[in-house]
Amino acid sequence: MGKRKILIIEDDRNIVELIEYNLKDEGYETLSALNGQEGVELAKRKKPDLIILDIMLPIKDGFEVCKILKSEDLTVHIPIIILSAKSQEIDKVVGLELGADDYITKPFSPRELIARIRAIFRRGREPKISSKIATGDIVIDSTRHSVTVSGEEISLTHTEFKLLEYMAQRPGAVLSRDQILDAVFGQDSMVYDRTVDAHIKSLRRKLDKAKDYIETIRGAGYRFKEV
Repeated sequence: MGKRKILIIEDDRNIVELIEYNLKDEGYETLSALNGQEGVELAKRKKPDLIILDIMLPIKDGFEVCKILKSEDLTVHIPIIILSAKSQEIDKVVGLELGADDYITKPFSPRELIARIRAIFRRGREPKISSKIATGDIVIDSTRHSVTVSGEEISLTHTEFKLLEYMAQRPGAVLSRDQILDAVFGQDSMVYDRTVDAHIKSLRRKLDKAKDYIETIRGAGYRFKEV
């Protein structure tokens, strides 16, 4: 297998050089863009394996870039790690709701960034329990990495797909946020429990009429409805 390709969308050249140095040292190939518009175009043209995305960018900010990339079939499955100086919880929640797979605040540790990249790539390699799950109006096809609701395919991010698949494989079971974090994000992914809430909210919005399949169990977590 060839080198994994990572796109860095960041307007600070010093940070780009720091990230590139560490990624290349780990055997990754890198691409970079210094503004949001260039980043979107490069992502569509080169189809990287992962994107590292700043928020405060010229032309198009990172939130807009994330929204665009996660709304198009060509780029929806590319994992995105937001790397930003915006450290307020609301910024993290917005980023995750837009489809980002992880959020790291600056200043950051290159070793932590590498660890989170590895965790995302490991999740993508994990074997599936079942190639296809059909429950009510929802059909999840792990081989095609597709989800249909009432016969219509919907676009999910890598993390949203894994979250839905994990829950659908355990209908009726009440799953705590910690259980979901460990299973979907990995025990070493260093994310927080609000991450689960943000992805659940986004997933429900995309499921639309089938959103009630994901139930909130107050004080306990979430459950996929038994049919």
